[in-house]
Amino acid sequence: QVQLAQSGGGSVQTGGSLVLSCSASGNRVNTMCIGWVRQLPWGQAQGVAAFNTNDRSTFYGDIARDRFTISQDNSGNAVFLRMNNLQPDDTSTYYCAVVLGNYTGNWCRPARLRDFGLWDQGTQVTVSS
Repeated sequence: QVQLAQSGGGSVQTGGSLVLSCSASGNRVNTMCIGWVRQLPWGQAQGVAAFNTNDRSTFYGDIARDRFTISQDNSGNAVFLRMNNLQPDDTSTYYCAVVLGNYTGNWCRPARLRDFGLWDQGTQVTVSS
């Protein structure tokens, strides 16, 4: 059983920045793929960013590349998503997601979190023009 706790989110103006954080607790959380997925108003889910705790590799969805950065704190207890240059199209509910596993390489991808991950209850990010 894994529990996720997310904080952050809120409202910003176009061009602003926000930081989301997520921590996982429970069994086997030191070997996992963890990151964020967002869901658009009409229901489509998009993989945003993923962090592999096994090898500290990171992968980004097209929507996040060059603007968002995912990282882990030194204690290994939390991951952060720094979102820069936010645009109105980034308005969405952002879900912290996790897939447990002891794999490296290309295993930990945002799409895997989107399709197979355990999601939390989400946090709203609103970007106004």
